[in-house]
Amino acid sequence: MCACGCNQGLLECNHVGCTYSDRMRGEILAGMNRGDNEDLILQSFVQKYGPTVLSAPTTTGFNRVAWIMPFVALGGGLLLVIVVVRTWNRRRGVVASPGPAPDAPALDSFRQRAREETEV
Repeated sequence: MCACGCNQGLLECNHVGCTYSDRMRGEILAGMNRGDNEDLILQSFVQKYGPTVLSAPTTTGFNRVAWIMPFVALGGGLLLVIVVVRTWNRRRGVVASPGPAPDAPALDSFRQRAREETEV
């Protein structure tokens, strides 16, 4: 990453007259010409500019948390949803079954009354 604060890759920095990107590219080329491997060049950049020049955190030490936490958060959220749904279903309780069906003559009187009240 470019060290000027633009949050762009080193080769993609489009600031006019950015002194960091030109200097950093020159350092990479000088390291390659000396025969340094990628790890040595990256370590020299981290020592000189800090860990912000890396586009992704390393997988060692405390930086492992940056790789693990999204999955832990996703799993924890999924577990929380499952617990809440199960608790919600238990609190709803068992739905009572309806009682015996009313006999037909009792319903006929209600039907007749509904017809009389809705006639125009």
